[in-house]
Amino acid sequence: MTTSQSTLSARHDIETSLAECRQLLLNARNSAGHWEGELSTSALSTATAVMALHQVFTHNSPVAEREQLPPWIQAGLRWLRTHRNPDAGWGDTTLSLSNISTTMLVRSVLAATAGKYGEASTFDADFLTETDAYISRIGGVEAVRRRYGTDRTFSVPILLQCALGGLVEWKQVEQLPYELACLPANWYKWAQLPVVSYALPALIAIGLARHRRRPTRFLHWRWLRNMVTPSALKVLQRIQPTTGGFLEATPLTSFVTMSLVAAGEYNHPVIHEATRFLVASVRPDGSWPIDTNLATWVTTLSVNALDEELPEEAVDPILDWLLKQQYQTVHPYTNADPGGWAWTDLPGGVPDADDTPGAILALLKLRHRTSASNQTRIDDAARRAVHWLLSLQNRDGGWPTFCRGWGKLPFDRSSQDITAHALRAINQVLAISPQVAPFTARCRQALARGYAYLLRQQRANGAWVPLWFGNQHAPEDENPVYGTARCLLAFPPEEATQPDAPPRQGIRFLESVQNDDGGWGGDRGCVSSVEETGLALEALVHMKGDPSRIARGARWLSQQVKSGAVTTAAPIGFYFAKLWYFEKLYPLIFATAALLQIRNCHSEQ
Repeated sequence: MTTSQSTLSARHDIETSLAECRQLLLNARNSAGHWEGELSTSALSTATAVMALHQVFTHNSPVAEREQLPPWIQAGLRWLRTHRNPDAGWGDTTLSLSNISTTMLVRSVLAATAGKYGEASTFDADFLTETDAYISRIGGVEAVRRRYGTDRTFSVPILLQCALGGLVEWKQVEQLPYELACLPANWYKWAQLPVVSYALPALIAIGLARHRRRPTRFLHWRWLRNMVTPSALKVLQRIQPTTGGFLEATPLTSFVTMSLVAAGEYNHPVIHEATRFLVASVRPDGSWPIDTNLATWVTTLSVNALDEELPEEAVDPILDWLLKQQYQTVHPYTNADPGGWAWTDLPGGVPDADDTPGAILALLKLRHRTSASNQTRIDDAARRAVHWLLSLQNRDGGWPTFCRGWGKLPFDRSSQDITAHALRAINQVLAISPQVAPFTARCRQALARGYAYLLRQQRANGAWVPLWFGNQHAPEDENPVYGTARCLLAFPPEEATQPDAPPRQGIRFLESVQNDDGGWGGDRGCVSSVEETGLALEALVHMKGDPSRIARGARWLSQQVKSGAVTTAAPIGFYFAKLWYFEKLYPLIFATAALLQIRNCHSEQ
């Protein structure tokens, strides 16, 4: 085959693969015309949900769903039994390596329910002995504490569930200062809370449970906590969304539920609503996902990936839906100003600095394909969103996820992937929407500070590391391929022309960690995945990287499409405090984005 024939064949493969990915992605829309996706089922979520429902049922909490609980508890226990890993531990998802946190959560619920729900709750001695040996080998309670360090967001809830299962004593469950929840919301960042900003419900419920089960010997603190308990519970009830699920997340909602029962608040309205959410969230096989859906996030990713490949008739329905998801009032949970977007269209979502840039970019993709009146709506929404992002920027120049000024714990600090996303969105608004002209100078200042933050965070090897994505096979569970790809997309290609320029260093990093098969994993030596290969290719095409490496990556990606592997997701997502997940649509979205960029690049040549 001549060089010309080989080139034509490669282009044909890309066109064919793109057409298939495009159709699969379009077919994944729901009946309303946007994307909802499907989050991975989770052993961690299932273990916490089963424990919460068991506590509600055992303590005769008068909830409307009480008689429905035993069958779901039994189904959850059966699911956990059949999804243990060969090493006798459990991972967060069905594709995850075992970890101490999830394994101890499962072991505690097996202990708490033993013999109480028939055959489903009966585990033979060898099964339990093997799991106990795994826990002992990994390090037990101390391993849990080491995993999260000073962040109590997950370590304390895990130990609380272990206390309910009799695996640890209550004195090993650290007292959380739930009395601080009674402070004004804008004081929280100064109060040095031991949990991240989005974990306020856990702070209240778990703190109360620990106080009731093992009160402090210091009488003045005991008196203070007794006095503020009614106020703290009112805060908890006020921030519970109408679905009953805090952040729409099964683990957080479960921890709150079991903690309130443990505190003796059997008839509290929060338990009623939370139980309703848990019963509504269970899947037919008896498992629970970590969250209900990422509908807004996967819709904006899909719109940005498809670009002009999105059918004309889909433009206005998606546009209307996205505009409706923008928050118009102060958020009751985080006290966030209006103007942002959350990851979901459900009431438990919280506006954040990753979904908001994603929504901005998606709306701007649709802007030239709609009416003049809709363009005005987009401009207004983009202006409000940019204002929202500017108000969230930290003093270090970076963007945090939810709340400005919370710098104590990792999941509250500025992060590289989110900062890059915000920079990309603001740049696009400045380039496309004339309505931002009154505050262009402020945007330019924010951009300069944001890029300075990224340059300070870039590693010596040229990589950037994300907060919300990882790779379980990479050192420290990091994913520098994802982070570097996302950051490179925030830079204009012309900034990579100098050999020592930071974007050029990022390009060199991505090219250096390409696997021999042509694909990319999360870092050097990690098995190739569709998601990470798609991300790396999109960034390299944008930055005009080595054509031969792009061609190799495109061949690998086309092979995955031909084999059907393009629909196989990898666990690369973090959902709060290193809780792993995978999303069914990620591989399709990232593959479509990369193949479209490669196709367009070929068309220009």
